[in-house]
Amino acid sequence: MFLLLPFDSLVVNLLGISITVLFTLLLVFIIVPAIFGVSFGIRKVYMKTLLKIFQWATLRIERGAKEKNHPLYKPYVNGIIAKDPTSLEEEIKEIRRSGSGKALDTPEFELSDIFYFCRKGIETIMDDEVTKRFSAEELESWNLLSRTNYNFQYISLRLTVLWGLGVLIRYCFLLPLRIALAFTGISLLVTGTTVVGYLPNGRCKEFLSKHVHLMCYRICVRALTAIITYHDRENRPRNGGICVANHTSPIDVIILASDGYYAMVGQIHGGLMGVIQRAMVKACPHVWFERSEVKDRHLVAKRLTEHVQDKSKLPILIFPEGTCINNTSVMMFKKGSFEIGATVYPVAIKYDPQFGDAFWNSSKYGMVTYLLRMMTSWAIVCSVWYLPPMTRQPEEDAVQFANRVKSAIARQGGLVDLLWDGGLKREKVKDTFKEEQQKLYSKMIVGNHEDRSRS
Repeated sequence: MFLLLPFDSLVVNLLGISITVLFTLLLVFIIVPAIFGVSFGIRKVYMKTLLKIFQWATLRIERGAKEKNHPLYKPYVNGIIAKDPTSLEEEIKEIRRSGSGKALDTPEFELSDIFYFCRKGIETIMDDEVTKRFSAEELESWNLLSRTNYNFQYISLRLTVLWGLGVLIRYCFLLPLRIALAFTGISLLVTGTTVVGYLPNGRCKEFLSKHVHLMCYRICVRALTAIITYHDRENRPRNGGICVANHTSPIDVIILASDGYYAMVGQIHGGLMGVIQRAMVKACPHVWFERSEVKDRHLVAKRLTEHVQDKSKLPILIFPEGTCINNTSVMMFKKGSFEIGATVYPVAIKYDPQFGDAFWNSSKYGMVTYLLRMMTSWAIVCSVWYLPPMTRQPEEDAVQFANRVKSAIARQGGLVDLLWDGGLKREKVKDTFKEEQQKLYSKMIVGNHEDRSRS
């Protein structure tokens, strides 16, 4: 028994040395650079190395598939039906001409009109613009993650060994490191904001609060090995304004907050999130709502208006889509944020799915599962564009203004601009939309009848 004591002490010493070395490396290469907002370029070298490995793996899997006559994996393609942007009236007119040769204004109703609605229904089922925005974006190349290529088959021993080595690196090295960084960032955020919250209001408190927030968010960004490229920083949101961005993931908040200082808007939560919210609001005037208050649109608008009218307060960060979209498109913006009358600072966020899919499919994965998938990805790579500020024009209503901002974000981020409500992720199409189509057809028929009566 006593002979084992020297061995035990050796193990304890080695473990202590390992922890000390690990903490020193974290402090020197991650925490200190996060405090000062600098980077040693290690993540970019890591990204370039991964790209070369992915290229080799993709070429090898394609060559192996040809040798064994396996069908090559074909990525999902958006838009399987070619459609021209035409109106209901134009399409029915074309159907009538091709069917009976009669002009549109000859009869009030033709049986052939039914074919238009049948065709539209079948097209919608086959090429659903909404549903496919809530599934992971497929890749043309393989990034050594089985979750991005379910058709992967055994090709060669080297490729399989490389994939297994990647699993070990992601789960045995990167995952513990990232969990440690995330824990460090969250702990410092709660502790730092709590301490700063006890200081009297003034420039000192504002300065310390800003840098505590930035430091902690930058540590959390490094916990995801996030490589972010910011464009047009001169357009960053300013006090008294509203920052609106497309929404792909809960980490959108961290991505933006690691480069700017924002007032967050959201519902009060319990548990760990509640602890973080209560600590943050002590140091900074964030806007948190009770669960019962969120549904009161007038109360929400009043609180937001009061915030933006004070030009000394931070810009509000809002995601008007209200749900996460899969990084391919931008869906309808809720008009509430655009009724306030404040200056809007649009921001476009575009993720590169080669290194890891940032999209959160909340109907399929819980938050813990999603974070585990994020932390076991290779990296999170994205680009952020700050667009010039926009204000509501005199002739615009809130919906038109929201659509103009949405179009600008979609255009800059290379995303598809859709008019559909993201709430369709969990709900059925509203009856108002169906009624709108019925009114268009009714107006076309009744309008023609009235015109003929006048003549």
